[in-house]
Amino acid sequence: MYLKNLTLLQRPADLNTLPSGKLLINTLNSHSYNVAQKDALFAEALTKGDVLIPDGESIVFMVKWLNGIKMERIAGWDLFVFEMKKLNTTGGVCFFLGSSEHVLNIIKKNAAVDYPKIQVVSYSPPYKPDFTEEESNAMIEAVHAANPDLLWIGMTAPKQEKWAYTHWNKLKINCHVGTIGAVFDFYAGTIKRAPLGWQKHGFEWLYRLIKEPRRMWKRYLIGIVLFISHIIKEKFAH
Repeated sequence: MYLKNLTLLQRPADLNTLPSGKLLINTLNSHSYNVAQKDALFAEALTKGDVLIPDGESIVFMVKWLNGIKMERIAGWDLFVFEMKKLNTTGGVCFFLGSSEHVLNIIKKNAAVDYPKIQVVSYSPPYKPDFTEEESNAMIEAVHAANPDLLWIGMTAPKQEKWAYTHWNKLKINCHVGTIGAVFDFYAGTIKRAPLGWQKHGFEWLYRLIKEPRRMWKRYLIGIVLFISHIIKEKFAH
């Protein structure tokens, strides 16, 4: 998967131009780009989804270096807030698929205050690397029963993107679907987002590294070197 061949939304305002109806929206950062280089199904899920947003300053910078295209970061959080505010203006059903019952219960309480016109329905799947067909069918049936106006999938990458992609035709829904992983925890408050100043200057990754060094050091220290090496190969590939 080559970054220079991908079509990404260029600025947060472009979210206003997305068509209604069934739409799969994925996010791309340096870590997911690295994973996609060795995971063919994940790469296919990202490239064949309907919309891809640049969730990382590294992606924004490298797209400009490769293609000369100026764009702005659109975080998964930005997508979440945009879609939730939009749905709250009319009212409707929002389905959260993923995470734990504890996190989902907090999300329901928070959403009742922040988005009172939205009915939140949720489903916590088993915490495991892969789902059986029976488990996936149960998830799909739960979504169908709710008939949501908005569907969020949060199972961490690349599992969430691959699950959404491989079950896309089985999901008989007519709404936007976003794979937003960590946003579930951000909104519940179980993981703190970086302060606004860190976000604006592109240092949200450093904040997460400081807060969770054992879990994040490989992703951000080794991962960024790997990401740069991939992009350099792209730049000079014939």
